[in-house]
Amino acid sequence: MTETTHFRPALHFTPQRNWMNDPNGLILHKGVYHLFFQHNPHGRRWGNIGWGHAISTDLATWEELPVAIPPSEHEMAFSGSAVWDRHNTSGLGEGEGPLVAIFTSAYTDADPQRPGQQAQSLAYSLDDGATWTRYAGNPVLERGSECFRDPKVFWHEPTQRWVMVAVEADHRQLLIHSSADLLEWRFESAFGPVGEEGIQWECPDLLEVPLESGGSRWVLLLSTNPGGFSGGSGMRYFVGDFDGSVFTPAGDAPRWLDHGPDFYAAVSFHGTSEPTVVGWMSNWVYANETPTEPWQSAMTVARRLSLVERDGGLVLRHELLLPAELPEGVTVFDGVLAPSESLEVRTGQGDQVSACVIRRQDDGSLVVDRRGADPHGTHAQLPATPPIPLPEGPVDIRVIEDHGLLEIFLDGGIVAVTVQTFPHEGSVEIVEAGSVVAVG
Repeated sequence: MTETTHFRPALHFTPQRNWMNDPNGLILHKGVYHLFFQHNPHGRRWGNIGWGHAISTDLATWEELPVAIPPSEHEMAFSGSAVWDRHNTSGLGEGEGPLVAIFTSAYTDADPQRPGQQAQSLAYSLDDGATWTRYAGNPVLERGSECFRDPKVFWHEPTQRWVMVAVEADHRQLLIHSSADLLEWRFESAFGPVGEEGIQWECPDLLEVPLESGGSRWVLLLSTNPGGFSGGSGMRYFVGDFDGSVFTPAGDAPRWLDHGPDFYAAVSFHGTSEPTVVGWMSNWVYANETPTEPWQSAMTVARRLSLVERDGGLVLRHELLLPAELPEGVTVFDGVLAPSESLEVRTGQGDQVSACVIRRQDDGSLVVDRRGADPHGTHAQLPATPPIPLPEGPVDIRVIEDHGLLEIFLDGGIVAVTVQTFPHEGSVEIVEAGSVVAVG
């Protein structure tokens, strides 16, 4: 395949080449944002997975670094998180303490000790994340399970200890452990099983999120595959309370974090003053088949989360963290969309025009239809979103378009819809009711 430069986004992170999926180890350290990610350095399809690495000072311009945690002979490095062990509780550093990555060791069937099992392991860095060393005592937490994965670790200030949330993916269950030193872990509680049988829960995150009216609550993010709102993989969240040991949801039913087909495995940065997340901008239904060369997949733009009161409950608001000056080729449209109205994001010229239609139906619900922006047929299984509920009457809308990648926010960022398209090459127009209202 010829290199597809017209699909390379200017604002969304992509690796220079080869496969990428879940964001891992997000951390802000000494003014530098670190983005690790699931990466196959040898091909464009999933496999041979370790941790890729990129850094940024503004969340907009990224520099890709060498692979941070490569796979070994009988072990792939699956998803996880990273923390700054500033008090050196682990004893793995000295002085100001090391950076510690907590990841899932996915052992192959050929591993002599743990064939086919998944367990939690550590790697540490003594040079601010430039190089990483696997801990000699790995794994630090195991259950003899084949689906125990995706550890998200954070410091819980009230109890003065580390907390890990991870999943028994096939059992749709969250497991909470605690530790004084990141090395020895104690089981605290379980949450779930949650959701329909036949799906997996992955990539959990438990974070304290501020209420815009004051105070804060705890939010549990969970990725589900399949079972997403738009089909394939997707994300939900619970709002509740956490006492350092037990998460208690405020209601029985989770809400959708994003209603689009291309938002998965989003987790928050360690070290930021406000909860900030990045997600993988793809879907497991077609992630291996997207027509980009020589890379595969992109990350979303970073989003800041807050909680607002709505309809007797608390819901998350997304605030996209855009740079003061947008890179060339990125279009932002702000407007209002009433029932029965639509927008079209058009790309191309002449008889090669692609169009993704953002349409409010007569009942006020929203549908995003990308059939006209998919000349490659990549999204034949998931061509359009199901109807997305919206408040009555006109609703504000923001659309960010970056070389076919669309992040759509409505109702002040309470409703998010993330969609990738692979349109014809050309300039971008956003068309409303037959009139061009913005040009990229």
